[in-house]
Amino acid sequence: MLVLGLTGSIGMGKSTTAKLFQEAGVPVYDADATVHKIYEGEAVPAIEAAFPGVVVNGKVDRALLSAKVVHDAAAMKRLEQIVHPMLRSHHQNFLDDAESSGAAVAVVDVPLLFETGGEKRVDAVVVVTTSPIVQRERILARENMTPEKLDAILARQMPDAEKRKRADFVVDTSDGLDPVRARIQEILAAAAKMPRRRS
Repeated sequence: MLVLGLTGSIGMGKSTTAKLFQEAGVPVYDADATVHKIYEGEAVPAIEAAFPGVVVNGKVDRALLSAKVVHDAAAMKRLEQIVHPMLRSHHQNFLDDAESSGAAVAVVDVPLLFETGGEKRVDAVVVVTTSPIVQRERILARENMTPEKLDAILARQMPDAEKRKRADFVVDTSDGLDPVRARIQEILAAAAKMPRRRS
């Protein structure tokens, strides 16, 4: 089974692209959804111990947690040390299930793929992009988003141009869904002929 890593900076249309891969019959692992799940379950005790006061009604409150880590690199590292091993185990279970279901290709949707060295764990990388103007418009339209918060998020992400340079495939979401659907079919056809290279 070939594993495609799907990534892209905030506001590029990555979640939509992931849904279109699913629509094309490809199993997709969603790292963000998995984080939500562990923030409501297995990660709660360790996160509350490391960041007292961020658990509300038995779940990690992402806004409270974000306020404690977004401008503090050491706190962010502490959070990653708790969360990453749990995510890795969910990720492996997903791959095992996809492989045993007979899937030829699986997609892992990981926002910080390059930033965390995740490109070594996939066979090819798909980067989702759009113009900087469309990106900012999409993000600033979100609830609770401010220009300052956006700049802090972008500062943690590798620049889009660098991601595109490192990509095996690029998907541009600037012109609606149909071009994206067509591009996915091209990627799946090309992926079928690729060698496995993940370590």
